[in-house]
Amino acid sequence: MSTDLFALSDEILAGRAEIDQHHPFSPSNQLVEAGDGVAFVESFANVAAFSTTDGLCLVDTGSLFAAPAIHAAVRSWSPDRLASAVYTHGHVDHVFGTAAFEEESATNGWEPARVVAHELVHERFDRYVMTAGYNAVINQRQFRVPGLKWPVDYRRADVTYSDELAWDVGDTRFELRHARGETDDATWVWAPEQKVICPGDLIIWCSPNAGNPQKVQRFARDWAVALRAMAGCDAEVLLPGHGLPVRGADNVRAVLTDTADLLDHIFHHTLDLMNEGATLDAIVHSLVVPSRLADKPYLQPIYDEPEFVVRNVWRLYGGWYDGNPARLKPPADSALAAEVSSLAGGARALAARAHEVAEAGDFRLACQLVEWAVQSDPDDREARAARVEIYQARVQAERSLMARGVYSWAAHESAAAPSGDRHDRADP
Repeated sequence: MSTDLFALSDEILAGRAEIDQHHPFSPSNQLVEAGDGVAFVESFANVAAFSTTDGLCLVDTGSLFAAPAIHAAVRSWSPDRLASAVYTHGHVDHVFGTAAFEEESATNGWEPARVVAHELVHERFDRYVMTAGYNAVINQRQFRVPGLKWPVDYRRADVTYSDELAWDVGDTRFELRHARGETDDATWVWAPEQKVICPGDLIIWCSPNAGNPQKVQRFARDWAVALRAMAGCDAEVLLPGHGLPVRGADNVRAVLTDTADLLDHIFHHTLDLMNEGATLDAIVHSLVVPSRLADKPYLQPIYDEPEFVVRNVWRLYGGWYDGNPARLKPPADSALAAEVSSLAGGARALAARAHEVAEAGDFRLACQLVEWAVQSDPDDREARAARVEIYQARVQAERSLMARGVYSWAAHESAAAPSGDRHDRADP
C-alpha cells in the first residue's frame, strides 16, 4: 500500500503520529516527488534523483538487493539517462545500485555516467576487500543475516575531491562538502536552486550511528559541526540516507540541530570527564541524555545507542586503555572465568545465579555471570542452556538493532554448539 511519505513525516514531527509507525530501516522502495525535478526513493538506503538538462543525477544508488526496485522506481518517474551519481560515502548499501543504470546505458548506447565521491571512498573499498571475511561475520551478527557474503568488487568513483566540490550536471549545480561523521569519507550534498540537502547517513531518523561497536572509528564532534553547517543553508527539503524525507525549513533545521545537540552532549560529557581523569566505565554509566533530545522521534536509540558513542569518543581521544589497571594486561577470559567459577561453586552455580539476576531485570550482570559459567566449562549443557535463555530474554529487552544482533547471535552460538565447541566463535 502506498504511503504519502512527506505527510507521514509531517505527522510524526508534529506529534500526531508515532515513530513506531514507520521504522527507518523498513524499505518500501517507494518514490515520491520532493520538488520540481527532484524525486526521493525510500529504500534500505535511500536514493535522491535530480532531473537536469544533461540527464539524471542520483545521490546514492542503493544496495545490491534493492537495485532492481530502485531502478524501476526511478524509471517510473523519468526515462532520462543517468548522467552522474554521487556517493555520500562508501557503505555497501549506498553504492551498489549504480550497475543497473550503467547496464541500461550500455544497452541504449548512452554516454556512461560519471561517479563522484570523496577521495577516501577508494581507501574504504580497499579495506573492505582486505577484511571481507571479518565484514561478513560482523554484518551477519549485526543484521542477523546468516550466510551473508561480503562483496569484493566495487564501482569506483571517476572523480574524487578532498574538501569541497562544485559539481555541475547540465544546468544544475550540486555543492559537495566533506564531513567526518559515521564515516571518514562522508559527503553531504546541497542543491541550492532546489533548496534540498542530501546528508547521507549524517541523518538516519534515529540516534546517530556514531558508536557502532563492531565497526571502525566514528567522529561525533565533526558530525555535529557538519550538521550545523547544513542547518545554516536554510534548506526547505531534507532527503536523508535512511528514514523519511523532511519538508519545511523549520522542520529541517530542527532535525539537523537536535541531532547536533545530541552528539555535542555526548561528546562534551565524555571529554569533560576524561579531562578529570574518570575511567571509561564511570563515563559510560553516568551518561544521561536530556529528555528534550531523548524524546525526539528522530533520535530514538533503535539502531545505535548513546553509550556506544561514548566508547567511540574515548577510543578517538583516549586510546584503548579504559582506566582500569586490571584490564591493561588482563588474564585470559577462560582463566578469569575458571577462577570465578571455583569461588562460586562451579559453572552451574554461576548459571543459576545468572538466572536469578536476569529475572530481577539486571541483564548487564546476568550476561557477565553466564559468560563466566560457559567459559569456565564449555561442556556443561545446563550452563549453555542458561546462556541461550538469558540472551534470548535480553534480545527482547533491548531496543537497538546493534545490541539485539549481538545478543541474538550469542544465544544462537550456544543453542547450535555441540558439546565441547567453544561458544565464542561461530561459523559465518
